[in-house]
Amino acid sequence: MESPVISTDNDFLYAQIAARIEKQIKQNLLKPGDKLPSVRMLSQEQGISLSTAYKAYVELENMGLIEARTKSGYYVKYLPARFTSVPETKPPVSKVEQVGVAEMIAMVYRNMSEDSVIQLSRSSPPLSLIPMTKLSKSMLESIRNSPTGNITYENPQGNIALRKQVAKNAFNWGGNITGDDVVTTQGCLEALIFCLRALTKPGDTIAIESPTYFGIFNVMLSLDLKVLEIPVKPDTGLDLEYLERAMEEVPVKVCLFVTNFSNPIGVCMSDERKQQLVRLLAKKQVPLIEDDIYGEIYFGKSRPRTCKSYDTEGLVILCSSVSKSIAPGYRVGWCIPGRFKEQVLNIKMMHSIASATPTQAAIGHFFETGRYDLHMRHLRKALYTQCLRYTQAIATHFPAGTKISRPQGGYALWIELDKKVNAFELYQAAMEHNISIAPGQIFSVDGRFNNFIRISFGLAFDDVVEESFRVLGKLVKQLS
Repeated sequence: MESPVISTDNDFLYAQIAARIEKQIKQNLLKPGDKLPSVRMLSQEQGISLSTAYKAYVELENMGLIEARTKSGYYVKYLPARFTSVPETKPPVSKVEQVGVAEMIAMVYRNMSEDSVIQLSRSSPPLSLIPMTKLSKSMLESIRNSPTGNITYENPQGNIALRKQVAKNAFNWGGNITGDDVVTTQGCLEALIFCLRALTKPGDTIAIESPTYFGIFNVMLSLDLKVLEIPVKPDTGLDLEYLERAMEEVPVKVCLFVTNFSNPIGVCMSDERKQQLVRLLAKKQVPLIEDDIYGEIYFGKSRPRTCKSYDTEGLVILCSSVSKSIAPGYRVGWCIPGRFKEQVLNIKMMHSIASATPTQAAIGHFFETGRYDLHMRHLRKALYTQCLRYTQAIATHFPAGTKISRPQGGYALWIELDKKVNAFELYQAAMEHNISIAPGQIFSVDGRFNNFIRISFGLAFDDVVEESFRVLGKLVKQLS
């Protein structure tokens, strides 16, 4: 994993000290087993109070980077050397495949809703990281401030207050838009569906990533679209050279890519490669639907830019929502359709007329009051910590030779197991212990990721999650 700095306010001195020690651990300047200075010594060396020094060590301990040993002090715990290799890229078959939805996808979906199951397969924030009280306040205040109590039909394009806030936040990813450029939807998936319906007809070919989020296959099937899979490299993201060659041979109607923290690999394309992608598609006049649902879940210092920010011809449609950041159940999403705004709006009016008024207004209010920014700082920090703790648990319990991605944001770890391991068999065995993982076969149309699994680190790391990894590691060894 790269070495993103802990995302905290500069006012917190302990976080700055912790970030510097973290960087030394990640660069292997401090090695596993090395003894750290005592709290008193750290206080004297850095010219900080004992309380600040102690908080810095607690921060690192919570992240799983160091451990306290009784009557001995603090020691480096993190084991980055176990994962010098990242999962391999598996090129897709050369021909275009008609999407087929396997029964295993439906099975994984069904198990995601079972409360008794430890959900290592679900990429969304747990209740402990959702600001329920503040959301409820925003809901009540937005209803109170509305002359109709938010019970009437909303404007077909969406709640104006929410659209203005989406436009305002676009500044963070390099956007220069107004509220009139935004169309709201019931979640990001609906935004993707509306855009695909507006731009395609049955039988068209859509270029998507491989591996990619398995939910998109159901969409392609329902719209009778063909899929051209483009490999994702674990270090640079979408294989643009492969895409360019493939488009010379296959008539691609639309591209649909996750450029920031792709699911399941978690890689973020560089600004240079995003610009390269936009130029390539503009040259061929092929629209890009950019799924930016994970763009706000970054572990570095700043929010990454989008392909939309480099779009000068209106060919890039950006889709997103608050499902991964604030409230999955509110189903508040949006798209910025560029030159295709009227087509997308017509599709929306045919299918849903308008989005739900109360939830849109509540999320708009949540943004406007500054509650969103405060919440996101906390969420990013928590997820980054959990990513490290989950990685540490895999290092401890899984067999040597396991390869793991190094996500720069998002929710997912992409894990390559021994070639003898069948991921779906592992999934079935894990479910007997009430542990849900996502088998790699469901992330492509041809099932070639049969020895890969996706584990999501949304759940707070605790003893139950730790025990789940112990069980999974044991099952992996049995199947190897």
